[in-house]
Amino acid sequence: MIRRRIAGFAALAALLVAGTATRGFGLWAAGTGGVLTMHGNVDIRQVDLGFRVAGRIAAIPFDEGAHVAPGTVLASLDTTPLHDQLAAAEAQVAVAGAEVDKRRSGNRPQDIAQAEAKLADAQAGLAAAKEDFDRRADLVKSGAVSQALFDSTAAKYRSAQAQVTAAQAALSLQRAGYRHEDIASAVATHDQALAQAAKARTDLGDTVLRAPNGGTILTRAREPGAIVQPGETVLTLTIDRPMRVRAYIPEPDLARISPGMAVTVRTDGNDHAYHGTIGSIAPTAEFTPKTVQTEALRSDLVYRVRVIVADPDDALRQGAPVTITVPGARAPAHH
Repeated sequence: MIRRRIAGFAALAALLVAGTATRGFGLWAAGTGGVLTMHGNVDIRQVDLGFRVAGRIAAIPFDEGAHVAPGTVLASLDTTPLHDQLAAAEAQVAVAGAEVDKRRSGNRPQDIAQAEAKLADAQAGLAAAKEDFDRRADLVKSGAVSQALFDSTAAKYRSAQAQVTAAQAALSLQRAGYRHEDIASAVATHDQALAQAAKARTDLGDTVLRAPNGGTILTRAREPGAIVQPGETVLTLTIDRPMRVRAYIPEPDLARISPGMAVTVRTDGNDHAYHGTIGSIAPTAEFTPKTVQTEALRSDLVYRVRVIVADPDDALRQGAPVTITVPGARAPAHH
């Protein structure tokens, strides 16, 4: 009987120890929270790089696997054709600008003087024609000159009048200069030439391909000497800074974490522990059932969590599976 009591007390003590160690075999919630574990992968972030203009590749100074800093020149095109285009565009700018200056300045004094001289000559011709017309008008009445000669004289007189009128209009135009519409047209042509020159300079600048971010060259798709078209992939760059991890958390544990919490990241076969923080939590579930009515269905919902790794190294590679622990996660809710 005594032995049975001792065995019972021993079994009860063992049960209490086990229950305490396992928080009531999973039924007790820690009042101050507990470690939460999530699983995911290091984000694969890469960008295909190419030129915005067509041309022949002059140089690619880096091979696959090279790590480059932001702004590093990764490739360049032969710039000779674009330099020629820029020179032609700048020459057109000069021509259009000279035309604008010409129209704004008006006509030269020499041009006005020439128009005045032509008017004076036309007026002299008109005076002589009028004198012949007046003299022969009296003579044709007496029959001293033929009607045909008088008609020819009258025609010359009218022609001289028209020449004076035309010379007066030409002189008026020379003195007035160009119309506002003519000046506006010249200015528009000049602006168009400036735009073409600016485009040529932009195209010339696009012959240099720079790294938009720091990272590692994954693929070298083209080689120097190749002719490439705009947008054609020349290099593929993986972006490894900042290092991001994509993990998933079940819906019941969603309330246990929040952005800014510290986390620890580990990979398979690597004893090193990386540190980071929860950057964001997706506002919607990755997979939503058609109806959410039971707790069993709700437990199938997962939310994407983005973790920013603060101290990555070359051993933490993109796409690698990782395990994330959240030491300061809040205690799970129990119903």
